[in-house]
Amino acid sequence: MLAEEAAALGAEVRFVQSNHEGALVDAIQSAGKDCDGILINAGAYTHTSIAILDALLAAGLPAAEVHITDIMKREPFRRVSYAGLGCMAHFIGRGLAGYREALEFLAAVIQKGENAK
Repeated sequence: MLAEEAAALGAEVRFVQSNHEGALVDAIQSAGKDCDGILINAGAYTHTSIAILDALLAAGLPAAEVHITDIMKREPFRRVSYAGLGCMAHFIGRGLAGYREALEFLAAVIQKGENAK
């Protein structure tokens, strides 16, 4: 789905999924070297990982946060998004469409040459 959407926008995507926080931090840091933006759904690390926040800030890239469900309507501890503090935009509770919307947002930001947060 996203690969086709990216191609239609003249972009490419690289996918990374891991259950290990350090692997996600490594991927974000690597993106800072050869990518133009970051679209992230940090899952449960959203609410706990200062390391992911620090990596997003250090990468210096435009970033967009996605969550399929509305984290603001879930348990109180899930309403805090540390990862989101390193993002320019948030696509929360929009189901899978949030990924497409975030990709379109990032493509527009990158095309305009806007800086990260």
